[in-house]
This record gives sequence, C-alpha cells and structure tokens, in this order.
Amino acid sequence: MTKKAFASSADLTEKAQTLEVLADGVYALTAEGDPNIGAVEGEDFLVCFEALATPVAAREWLAKLREHTDKPVRYLVLSHYHAVRVLGASAFDAEVIVAHENTRALVAERGKEDWESEFGRMPRLAKSAESVPGLTWPTLTFSDHLTIDLGGDRGDLVLQYCGRGHTEGDLVAWLPRQKILYAGDLVEAEAALYTGDAFHLEWSSSTLDRVAAFGAETLIGGRGGVSRGAEAVDAAIAQTRHFLTTMLREVGAVRDAGGTLKQAFERTHAALVDQYGQWPIFEHCLPFDVSRLWDELGGIERPVVWTAERDREVWDQLQD
Repeated sequence: MTKKAFASSADLTEKAQTLEVLADGVYALTAEGDPNIGAVEGEDFLVCFEALATPVAAREWLAKLREHTDKPVRYLVLSHYHAVRVLGASAFDAEVIVAHENTRALVAERGKEDWESEFGRMPRLAKSAESVPGLTWPTLTFSDHLTIDLGGDRGDLVLQYCGRGHTEGDLVAWLPRQKILYAGDLVEAEAALYTGDAFHLEWSSSTLDRVAAFGAETLIGGRGGVSRGAEAVDAAIAQTRHFLTTMLREVGAVRDAGGTLKQAFERTHAALVDQYGQWPIFEHCLPFDVSRLWDELGGIERPVVWTAERDREVWDQLQD
C-alpha cells in the first residue's frame, strides 16, 4: 500500500474563495474546506472574525472585503489560538484583538510550537510564511461573554464562551438580531473535525448544547459551506456531534478491550470513512484526533503539546 503523504503536505491545489453577504453588513469568506473567515460592519467600524495563517493571505481577504466596505477594523476577534487562524493578524491593523482568556494563556504555553506544527502540516495555507512578524497576542480577553455595540441601529455582536471543545478557549460570535452565528471550529459543515487539542466529552455534550441553544438560522463553521436555515444549522451541529460521539465509542471500545492506539485508529477510521472520508482534511486529521482522544480517555486531561517532531512520530506510528 502506498504510504499516505504527511498530513496536508500534498494538498497544493488552490481553493476557490467565495465571499457571501449574509445580511446587511455581514460577510463570510468560504474556500472549499479551507478555514472560513468573516466580518461584521458596525456603524463606523468593522469587526473581523479570524485572521488566516499569514498577513499575505489575510490581505487577499481584506481586498475582497474592501469591495464592499472601507470602514476601519476596530476589533479583530480570534475564535481560538491555532496558527492558521491567527498569524495573519498584523494585516488587519486592528485597534483591539479579542480572544477568550484561555486562548491568551494557550498562546503563551504552546503558540510557538503550534506555529511550527501547523505550517508543517498545511504548507499551502502558510502563504508567504516569512510575512508573519511573530505570535499574535490578544489585547482584550474575557471569561464568559463580551458584547460589542455595533452602533446606530445595527444592534449588538455577542462574543460567548460555550465551554471547552475544539480547544480550551473557543468562542463564538452571535448576532441576535439577524440570528447569525460564527461558530469557529466548534462546528464544521461538510468538513472533517480536527480534535488534536480537544476535550471530546465536553465538546460533544454541554458545549454543543450551548451552541445549539442560540437558535441560529445561519451558521458559519470553521470550514465548509455556510449553513442557511434552522434545519441546515441543526444538521451541521448534529454532524459535528456524530463525528465526536463515533470517535468516543470506537476509541473507548478499543481502550476497554486492552487494545492499542493503532487498533483504535484503524477501528475509528473504518467507522467514519464511509460518511466523512471524502470531506476536506479527514485523512489529515484523524491520526491526531485519535491520539488526543486516546490520551483523554486515559486520564490526560489537557492535550499534550504538538510539535513538528511529535506530529511525524504519531503520523508514522498510525499510517504505516
């Protein structure tokens, strides 16, 4: 059998980007399974959601956004700490960079290692990697929620922590008036989940319950298309939950039987591949997903730091 190329190292095809206007002054950029990004207009400023992997990549997004609005970026909101979401921040020239307090702590604890890991796993996303000036540090953090008054008659944008999930620090951005939710990587629509830094038990239960409780009628997940309509939103949340609960069932069964990590990977792959195998980053993510869940079920509460070296070790152990 031909050995699989490491992570997404062989994925070199550029993805078509689509800028969608979801409501007056509410934008999303999707890209065939690459990381999604968004923006919301205030009366005289912008709130941008996510920053992409490099300033060069971010400037390409901003050029598209500038076809619709020339308002300055006051807030750059980061859903979590992963490098491909945050290292393009300098391109926005934002007055304030907002994240959950746990995200700031994670940048300090493992930001450098994550930068090296993710750029090795997904080199195509690291467009002009040399343009990254350094780690991205939030300048405003919160613990539960933060409300941004958009001014005029535009209403509020509510940033909310729903519990541990994809990481310890994921936040969502909610527009109550329009019932639009930017969910970050807590929800994926027709894209596989990355759970290498996750808390599967909490994510699959209470955290997703809180996400569902918003009652969103439009949802922008971390990857995949925009979910439009309550039924599509419910389906995206249900698909995310199903992926997690299937992993929990299969990895747990192998652990309980005294099996090995590789057996857990093979069993989980077999359980998921028919439904999710053709979706973006499925083969890339699953070895790291299963490794983290194996640790979690073994009592290692917080994820072990991923490094470029550890990435290769786990990949080689599970893919040979």
